[in-house]
Amino acid sequence: MQRAILSTVAAIVAVTMGAGAEERSSNLSPQVLQEIAKVEAEIDRTEAQAIERLAAPPDNQIQQIELLGKLMLYDKDLSVYRNEACAFCHMPETGFTGPVSELNRTTAAYPGSVRTRFSDRKPQSHAYAPLSPVLHYNPGQGDLVGGNFWDMRATGRRLGNPAAEQAQGPPTNPVEMGLPDIACAVYRASQRPYRAMFESVWGAQAFAIAWPDNVEQVCDRPGPPAAGEPLPVHLSPIDRGRAGTTFDQMAQSIAGYEASAEVTSFTSKFDAVLAKKAQFTPQEQAGYDLFRGKARCNECHRDGGPGEDPLFTDFTASNIGTPANPRLPYYAENRPDALGYVANPLGSSFVDGGVGSFLSKGHLLSQPSAVDARWLKLAPGTQARMQVPTLRNVDKRPDPAFVKAYGHNGYFTSLKAIVHFYNTRDVLPRCQPHDAGEGTTCWPAPESTDNMNTSKVGHLGLSDAEEDALVLFMQTLSDGFMPVSRQ
Repeated sequence: MQRAILSTVAAIVAVTMGAGAEERSSNLSPQVLQEIAKVEAEIDRTEAQAIERLAAPPDNQIQQIELLGKLMLYDKDLSVYRNEACAFCHMPETGFTGPVSELNRTTAAYPGSVRTRFSDRKPQSHAYAPLSPVLHYNPGQGDLVGGNFWDMRATGRRLGNPAAEQAQGPPTNPVEMGLPDIACAVYRASQRPYRAMFESVWGAQAFAIAWPDNVEQVCDRPGPPAAGEPLPVHLSPIDRGRAGTTFDQMAQSIAGYEASAEVTSFTSKFDAVLAKKAQFTPQEQAGYDLFRGKARCNECHRDGGPGEDPLFTDFTASNIGTPANPRLPYYAENRPDALGYVANPLGSSFVDGGVGSFLSKGHLLSQPSAVDARWLKLAPGTQARMQVPTLRNVDKRPDPAFVKAYGHNGYFTSLKAIVHFYNTRDVLPRCQPHDAGEGTTCWPAPESTDNMNTSKVGHLGLSDAEEDALVLFMQTLSDGFMPVSRQ
């Protein structure tokens, strides 16, 4: 198995290093390509069904916004090569995270519209993301709370909604959807079947923009834009402002859909138990007791309190000491690709600085939210920390053989593995190179020891059976146990 992983990654890395390949293709393995084709077919099917709803759209504006958001999330045309929708990294059968098992098992990160470019992290779930608070500093906790993305960089400070600001990151991220200018996303949306409903919801001015004659050619070239031309679509100041406002409204529509009952549904077995419509099995109950007690999971992955929905996160950030993931193609993206772009100038020496890096220097790939200069002093204390993810849908997958990736870099490829890590990180010895016991009887060194959580993680004293019970409990957090409520 390990040899197969290495061969798959080697093929991908060879392409990411600019081995003369055409930028729209890649040397992804046949199994990956087959899975990607299946996901893309499902995206096309879902988009077609959503487009059919435009013939008799909802008469409620909120539902119209949700439909617009769904249409844009499943719209491949919003990527530079018209080949990658937002949903490519966020499909419902996996709880709105990465839907390609073989990528999760090997690269963890996903290829962008330019198929030879990969991100530095695994996709997060966008279910429940709109319920995150706007990023703020809590002096009582002495901590930042809220935002979206692993590094909290979608703060929500500008739009009042972190999920909306998160939606603005991928379209112009060079290793994701790859457009060179936000105006390209607006222009592409103006050509789509949902234009009329968008104008009905957000106003006729939304696309009333004088587009330059070369807009098609400019928007067909992957970003980033040239250093001396940060806005390659040349618009008048008024039209530039209009495009910015429309881009905001596109993002707010996407966040509206993500907040809808279709995505953020609270329909898990856990929710049914809370509603007294189901009961845990004895092992699930034992796992829940451990979750709230000996395993200390609930101290960060909160299951709710007075006036709280059980979202299984406290919206803070932590460095749990995850090892670097050598399978990430990002480490090899240190040479110019066929378009001259270098995603990762640091190459193999790259260390993900998490929240601290966002606060001190933005983000190398995308930065949808401005940094509050008053928070710069928090950067050293937040270096290498990643947002505590929700555990809702943490093990949702289409079949038992499907592999999901865990941790910001996807180092872990099973829920059992990351639970075992939490339990034994500081107990088991350091692995030697190519150690066959990696992940079972030894652990590699952390990617970074900066601000590492040593109080709640690393030596929990759980038995193997108790680890299994925790996994069984977390499997009750998968939505779909109950029908989606009709709002």
